[in-house]
Amino acid sequence: MKLLVRHQTVYRYAAGAGRVAMRLKLMPVDTPAQMVLEWQVSVNGEPLTGFHPNSYGEREAIWIRHDRIDHATIVAEGLVDTRESHGVVGHLRSRVDPRYFLRDTRLTRASDGIAAMARDLPEQDGPLATLHALSSAVSDAVQYRAGVTTSDTTAAQAFALGAGVCQDHAQVFIAAARSIGIPARYVSGYLLAGEGDALHETHGWAEAFLPQLGWIGFDPSNRVCVTERYLRLASGLDAEEAAPIRGSVMVAGDIWIDADVRIAQAEDGVEERQLQRQQQQSTPPPDSAG
Repeated sequence: MKLLVRHQTVYRYAAGAGRVAMRLKLMPVDTPAQMVLEWQVSVNGEPLTGFHPNSYGEREAIWIRHDRIDHATIVAEGLVDTRESHGVVGHLRSRVDPRYFLRDTRLTRASDGIAAMARDLPEQDGPLATLHALSSAVSDAVQYRAGVTTSDTTAAQAFALGAGVCQDHAQVFIAAARSIGIPARYVSGYLLAGEGDALHETHGWAEAFLPQLGWIGFDPSNRVCVTERYLRLASGLDAEEAAPIRGSVMVAGDIWIDADVRIAQAEDGVEERQLQRQQQQSTPPPDSAG
């Protein structure tokens, strides 16, 4: 399946920003489940080319401006060929031992309740079946409900609340898997939603590691292993580390953020550039007034 993506994020600074520094994890890499055919990232209309591999085998770049600006418009767009792998991403190129992803963070530390949920799963036929059962248990324990958690909500808090969104589902799954000795990490990316379920934001899910299979993607929010409808961007110990954009800014006034993701399947016989232009027209850039 060919997925055509345009991801635009606009930061507006009311009083103008004196210095902006951003770490961008917006450049997908080839994996056994996806091949990048065409991709580019720009900031305020200028192509950003300084992407370098990090220790996870993914690519990231730093963008810094020292002069005063009133907005920063970041656009990532391109075409990626994905394939169905039944969730198995495999042994990706990385300089990090998978056991590193047994580490807790503030966002993914398992509470007693999360650890008990993982420990008390019915006996399964092997670790892969255990992970499938764990994903289902997380889906049952944390109902999907928007607006009740934030990006700062921990796995323990979401589990106690019994509600949250994709970030919360993924981080509860990660905390639970680590509590039973299975390395797990957070993944950010894009999802081509089903008919009538347009998704105009990035998506988050989890990957767990089994030595025989490598990394396997689980999405408790949708009760599935990842499919060809998923496009992987970046990973990390938690949602904060895997975020596509992180930054700091010196500014005296308010900051407004507006993000929009457009993703479509590029069918054979459809002019991909025309489809991309339609997406661009649907999300016009801000004017310079900020």
